[in-house]
Amino acid sequence: MRYLVAVLALTCSHAALAGTITSPDGTISATLNVDNEGKPLWSVTRNGAELIAPSGLGFNIEDEDPLRRNFELVSETIDSAEETWEQPWGERRYVTDHHNELAATFRQKDDMAREFTVRMRVFDNGVGFRYEFPERADKPETRIAEELTEFNIAPEGEAWWIQAGDWNRYEYLYHNTPIEAVSVAHTPITFRTADGTHMSLHEAALVDYSGMWLQRMDGRRFRSTLAPSSRGAKVVRTGAFTTPWRTLRIAPDAAGLVENDLELNLNEPNKLGDVSWFEPAKYIGIWWGMISNRWTWAQGDRHGATTERTKQYMDFAAKHGFRGVLVEGWDYGWDGTWFGNGRDFSFTEAYPDFDLKAVTDYGREKGVRLIGHHETGGNIANYEAQLADAMALYGRLGVDLVKTGYVADAGSIISCNADIAAPCEGQVMEWHDGQRQVQHHLRVVEEAAKNRVAVNPHEPVKDTGLRRTYPNWVAREGARGQEYNAWGAFSNGPDHEPTLVYTRMLSGPMDYTPGVLSLKGDNDVPMASTLAKQLGLYLAIYSPIQMAADFIESLAEHPRELEFIKAVPADWAESHLVAGEVGDYAIFARKDRNSEDWYAGGINDATKRDVTLDFGFLDPGKAYRATVWKDGEGATYETEARHRIAYDTFIVRAGEAHTFTLAPGGGLAIRLEPAR
Repeated sequence: MRYLVAVLALTCSHAALAGTITSPDGTISATLNVDNEGKPLWSVTRNGAELIAPSGLGFNIEDEDPLRRNFELVSETIDSAEETWEQPWGERRYVTDHHNELAATFRQKDDMAREFTVRMRVFDNGVGFRYEFPERADKPETRIAEELTEFNIAPEGEAWWIQAGDWNRYEYLYHNTPIEAVSVAHTPITFRTADGTHMSLHEAALVDYSGMWLQRMDGRRFRSTLAPSSRGAKVVRTGAFTTPWRTLRIAPDAAGLVENDLELNLNEPNKLGDVSWFEPAKYIGIWWGMISNRWTWAQGDRHGATTERTKQYMDFAAKHGFRGVLVEGWDYGWDGTWFGNGRDFSFTEAYPDFDLKAVTDYGREKGVRLIGHHETGGNIANYEAQLADAMALYGRLGVDLVKTGYVADAGSIISCNADIAAPCEGQVMEWHDGQRQVQHHLRVVEEAAKNRVAVNPHEPVKDTGLRRTYPNWVAREGARGQEYNAWGAFSNGPDHEPTLVYTRMLSGPMDYTPGVLSLKGDNDVPMASTLAKQLGLYLAIYSPIQMAADFIESLAEHPRELEFIKAVPADWAESHLVAGEVGDYAIFARKDRNSEDWYAGGINDATKRDVTLDFGFLDPGKAYRATVWKDGEGATYETEARHRIAYDTFIVRAGEAHTFTLAPGGGLAIRLEPAR
């Protein structure tokens, strides 16, 4: 289903112009203009109330005067478009893009007459804008020292955020503070204002540019800060170019913030063509054993990635319907001090106790795919030198999904100080989300696509909706994941995942690796989760690749829970947040793309609460058999009662409601099948 409406274009050519554009439903209004010093400004209102007060636009250029003052607005073009497009996979099958657009050109009033255009699109649920730079014959290369985009939040409120520019990338617990207490933050950053309006600042289509951080300047005024580069200039571009979109989601409630495709709609359509070879699915893996310190990635008596163990996991996968088996530590390079340097990694040579061809052949016979793994230790120069051979090898063997890794401290990676097309001997440190690393990740995705391989990067650059353009970019980490639960008692805390839903998950799918049914990690440290919450994670933390992360022995010890994990889809026709608040809890209803089944459930923080679930999302006129996995009597994450789980079945129809008790650190999972 696809349709477009006619486009209206209007061009004006006079100075001192102020351009305003409203959303299709008229509730959101955005303005581009200049102040009396010639500073370009933008602002946003909703229902007449100011959300973004006049905020500056501009740049510091490394070898030129700033693009900051003495501008006039010389032309504007107004467009309008509506389209419904289909995702090859996702939280919903169809996405509607309905927006009005204003493109305003600013020109400096001096002899150089430099100019840029700001293209702003206004949707019923948000605003996105980007800068567009024309080609300059006198200056073919643009060297951006800093982008000066401001976000001056008008109303008071609170924020949920993680610090940027720190050693551990995005892997932090979220702060919940007044907006005035934010320091330097990664995006997405989420706000709830005093009147209940929900907003999120982020970016879309981050391509050949540096990732944007937000630095609070004073009060509630933020300014963009681009991730640094070893070469001085944070962004270097040649010829005409565009920046990523700066995005602002706007909603009256938490559901409107979550059910929002703003960033996807601001990305280009699919460039890869048919990607039906990628199948959303669930997998198991030789991973939790290393995370929990039972096995090692390196060679030795406790080496995890052996041929024998992989075949054992493939047998389990085949028996229980898991499509893939992830194997980490199969290749040379894990011995010694690989962390943060990655110099010795080979991406084609296996350790002696792992036969790559034998296990892929064995899996093929069983109907199970090996999921590849490429850990770089942050050394992208070493990885790029082997990238074509490594992806071609996976392509030949039928390994159609690879998890990549960039484990390196200080928020940076080891990079080659040269053009991306040619590896070199010299090495320098680069920030993990600087322009060089952004270029690298896209190069990996494109090389993988040539070989029909999908990519799931860990320690990645944040998601900005590029999965629309490159649908083989299927998931990523980009937050504090499940592995932290193995390294300390209640390490993530019970409110971490309910916060992720309204922050990190606004950017896109996350490989959170749920399904640790033992609820314990290294030295049996307990997790801030009940058994039901581990099931609810499959509905709350979306990914088209969902792991059952525990040891296969532990999965087998929980047959009733395993039945839910086996049944729950990884691809959806519809998804709705039916109950929840930022940082507290999140209950979703999702419809299977490949059947008439619905699933409902989610996750809770440390507060015991009763939630009345309205089943109005069900298809009308049908009765459904509900199979329920819920927290047992007295369940809590704080004691051994975290293992208590209860089961129920009942018949339900659209419009009926049922009340469920969510335990502290608890969850809920329901399968709804049409009653026969």
